[in-house]
Amino acid sequence: MTALNAHRASRFTWSQPFVYLIALVVVAVTVAPVIYVILNGFRTTAQINANPGGLPDPWVFEKYLAVFQNPNFWTQILNSTIVAGLTTAGVVVVGVMAAFVIARYEFWGRTLLYSVFTAGLLFPLTVAVLPLFTMLRTFGLLGNLSAVIAPQVAFAIPTTIIILVPFLRAIPAELEDAAMIDGASRFGFFWRVLLPLSWPGLVTVGVLAFVASWNAYLLPLLLLGNPATATLPVGVQYFSTAYSQDTAGVLAFTSVAMIPALLFFTLAQRRIVGGLTGAVKG
Repeated sequence: MTALNAHRASRFTWSQPFVYLIALVVVAVTVAPVIYVILNGFRTTAQINANPGGLPDPWVFEKYLAVFQNPNFWTQILNSTIVAGLTTAGVVVVGVMAAFVIARYEFWGRTLLYSVFTAGLLFPLTVAVLPLFTMLRTFGLLGNLSAVIAPQVAFAIPTTIIILVPFLRAIPAELEDAAMIDGASRFGFFWRVLLPLSWPGLVTVGVLAFVASWNAYLLPLLLLGNPATATLPVGVQYFSTAYSQDTAGVLAFTSVAMIPALLFFTLAQRRIVGGLTGAVKG
């Protein structure tokens, strides 16, 4: 019976070529621009103007070397790392504590509170840009990295709540009762039992928060204000404006700016899928 099922599963169907074709088209549309940008960073601007679709011939490495020798590049790398790291920490810490209360406590208005966080997914960051700018200017925080970190944490909390609450609800109540019998407090159960069991969900929300923060453009552009305090995505804009005639240099800078987020997301994609799968099952 098992062999028969395996034979049926391996049979060719006419839908398979269509599925593979669609997958290849999607991959090509997604990857081709990235490859184009990276390869053209190894050319000169004259080569690009003469043959925009050509390959590097000869390969030119000066543009990439110039990026690594640019002091603003390393400053922007540091700024992006600080902003993304603190945003991720804030999202995970605040999100898991709020999700713990919603998932494990019975209180009046719990469903309404969860609905409010769910409704937060409907409001993009762009709708709050003007009030945020005005408020942060009043507090004198413009040009400070905290002006970007705090709003990013706030706007990432709804997604974090939606992902983590199912994880925390799925943990059996018997484990909490056993922990209480052994003398654990609420916080002890939270720290020693609940957090380790919800680790896949924490990794998922952490990775999503890090990548979103690293790639953020609008808030850093409006709130930080100059290349010395800019994050890397905004630094690409500043560089392309200052060296608009150097197309190859701009493409090289863009290529290097993409690499950290691409590597991080590629290495963590399995954990993201696993965490989201667990959230759906929960």
